[in-house]
Amino acid sequence: MSRSFIRAVEVWLPSEDATLLEFAGGHFPPASRMPQVSRGMCFGRGEGLPGRAWDLAAPVVLHDFAGSYFRRTEAALADGLNCGMAWPIFAGTALRAVVVFFCGDDEAHAGAIELWHNDPANPALGHDMVLLDGHYGRTADTFEFISRRTSFRRGTGLPGMAWASHAPVFLPDLGRGSGFLRADGAQKVGINRGLALPCSVPGPQAFVLTFLSALGTPIAQRVEVWRPLASTWTLAEGFCETQGSLAGLAIRTPAPEVALCRDSARPVVGSAPAAPIVALPVLDRGTLVAVVALQL
Repeated sequence: MSRSFIRAVEVWLPSEDATLLEFAGGHFPPASRMPQVSRGMCFGRGEGLPGRAWDLAAPVVLHDFAGSYFRRTEAALADGLNCGMAWPIFAGTALRAVVVFFCGDDEAHAGAIELWHNDPANPALGHDMVLLDGHYGRTADTFEFISRRTSFRRGTGLPGMAWASHAPVFLPDLGRGSGFLRADGAQKVGINRGLALPCSVPGPQAFVLTFLSALGTPIAQRVEVWRPLASTWTLAEGFCETQGSLAGLAIRTPAPEVALCRDSARPVVGSAPAAPIVALPVLDRGTLVAVVALQL
């Protein structure tokens, strides 16, 4: 089985008095130091990577932990983790959680996590969504160059589709005809699948987080998008690196992590080491519209 591009994930939840972020679990590589260090920590607004995302009310990319404001650098580097992205999840103006995705830095670490942004108050952006930041691993310099010079209108391309629909968009094949506007550049570096998540934040700004899988280092081993249908929830889209497409399987019984995420509208990380599942709520103006499950 290929090693996933996302090497670790952790969830931070507001304390009861909403003054701190407290560790609520995560998935880390075997024999990791990070969970041991993180369990006893908490972050105030603006502190560390989770606190920075909370304070800015926007996703944050940190490319290199060494010499930065990241507070667990020694443990992270010992675990082979050197960069990360923090994703705050808001319901209106209330923070629900902060999810942190960690990546490594080896030579075969291909793929991408991108942060796309539109600010209606910025006349330079107009009606376009542009790349605010991203992590591309070691083998995608050409693709990053193309991405930083690309913009999307609402409904166009992977970020634009998620922006327009206020819902996750999964493209299992980024070849021609998929609606992925950077298909040529993606194929050159082996990027083959894409997942876009609209970020629920206060205010008029729009953010979309995109995960792009490469052949050797998929973003996740399995991706599922669960949506409400009538009085129940069903698997709307999905792909497994060993089984292929999950579309049409009519799976109606989600994993416990997905069900708990659906019921709480908070991210949930499963504890099974063999098949860890991260369930992420996707909200639109405070309403839960989907649950995305990643098996790392």
